[in-house]
Amino acid sequence: MFCPAPGSVQRKRMERKKGKKVTIIGAGNVGATVAYSLAMQGTCHEIMLRDRASEIAKGKALDMSQAANAARQHTLVRVAEKPEDMAESDVVVITAGSPRKPGMSRDDLLMINAEITKQVIHDVKEHAPDSIVIMVSNPLDVMTYVALKESGFPKERVVGMAGILDSARMAHFIYEKIGYGAGQIRASVMGGHGDDMVPLPKFSTVAGVPLTDILSEDEIVEIVERTKHGGAEIVGYLKTGSAYYAPAKATAIMVEAILKDTRQIHPCAVYLEGHYGYNDVVSGVPVALGANGVEKLFEMTLSEGQKRKFAKSVASVRSMINVLKENKFFTNPEDNIISE
Repeated sequence: MFCPAPGSVQRKRMERKKGKKVTIIGAGNVGATVAYSLAMQGTCHEIMLRDRASEIAKGKALDMSQAANAARQHTLVRVAEKPEDMAESDVVVITAGSPRKPGMSRDDLLMINAEITKQVIHDVKEHAPDSIVIMVSNPLDVMTYVALKESGFPKERVVGMAGILDSARMAHFIYEKIGYGAGQIRASVMGGHGDDMVPLPKFSTVAGVPLTDILSEDEIVEIVERTKHGGAEIVGYLKTGSAYYAPAKATAIMVEAILKDTRQIHPCAVYLEGHYGYNDVVSGVPVALGANGVEKLFEMTLSEGQKRKFAKSVASVRSMINVLKENKFFTNPEDNIISE
């Protein structure tokens, strides 16, 4: 019987293809809950948590690794103490950012979080150049734009998490209203992640039945308005924090779609190049997510009213992007040119 030499066995082990790796930058409530969700599902082999509070991140990582063992999963959660530790990541999730503080204007917060995103994405570009980036930091659409421009990655590999969350909120509010169809509600939302998002009742269904055939116009308007302010409603209850379970689950769904190459269709914040008539801006639209990131972008037929709402949403995002350009924020001077 042939017995390979010990050295050849060791080389084969070293050459063995590695499991999937996900790095999460920002180990606060959202980032940690993303990691926990992925670990409980065994979505990837390794999760790296990177945070300025490294000792807290170490404690969370150890706790989650033990939880994964309790769930009979193989995922190992560790701490990325230096940028080099994110090397060979398949997906990098960025949740890092500063909350708005008293006396801080929206533009102040925009500049602070843009600077954080720029620094983080430069590390990603250097140490995980083949990764797919999922942005979670707010303002979401603008930070996705910053990550794309500063990384220089193909637009398919930089995507923002918002639409899945907003659609989930709308679906829950529909279920609260009708009291049936749990798990069968497909709500559709597009546009920016904010007050100008565009819920689409026309494309929302319960077990295939159009929402417009189930609820009255007034009931739909009520649901739409509540969806727009879904995050603020949670903040109002929590007082000192914001939502993190639903945002984290929405992010984990995106990670899983990419790592498993499911090519499922989800609403995500992506860079538009002529899509829906817009250029050089990021907004939420339906896309197929797979191993290459955004595999395909879909253009829905919108009513005139929906087109106007989407235009308003795009304009809101563009105005914030232009604030960055006016401040000569972007590394590449060409990216500071304001487009119409």
